[in-house]
Amino acid sequence: MPDHLSTTRFPVAVDAALRDAGWQPGRWDIKQAEHWADTLRAYASPAGHRHAVFPAAVEAWAEFGGLRLTAPGPGRQTAPTPVLFHPLAGLHLARTLADLGRALDTEMSPLGEEGDSQAVLAIDGEGRVYSLDHTGDWYLGQDIDQALGTLVTGVQPARLTLN
Repeated sequence: MPDHLSTTRFPVAVDAALRDAGWQPGRWDIKQAEHWADTLRAYASPAGHRHAVFPAAVEAWAEFGGLRLTAPGPGRQTAPTPVLFHPLAGLHLARTLADLGRALDTEMSPLGEEGDSQAVLAIDGEGRVYSLDHTGDWYLGQDIDQALGTLVTGVQPARLTLN
């Protein structure tokens, strides 16, 4: 009997949610990712804050951009919310993301949103993923794969504590 966990990139629940959303191995829409990159680079907040655009963000947008994931189950510690990978959901948060990036000594770029704009997802220059909502800033994982596991399976993310 084959070990399905070792033959797929993602845990079963994450793989199922991704495939239900239209993802498949090898998905890569670099044209759309570059369009989002250009739009974010062109945006400046009223106070002049700008978005950072870097390879980890563009790669995540190319593979997952435009997908809306719905968790297949109730979640382990939290109730999973739908996730939309669309960086323009964070277009008007250039200052917020820049401030968080400064606090973490990295650059941040928008990745998408949770729920109905309840939280914005962000990715840093190293590929780590975060969620920012009205209750605080949350660390979802060291890379997009781990973050997907956190989001889809309802694992309690770690709250960021910044000094």
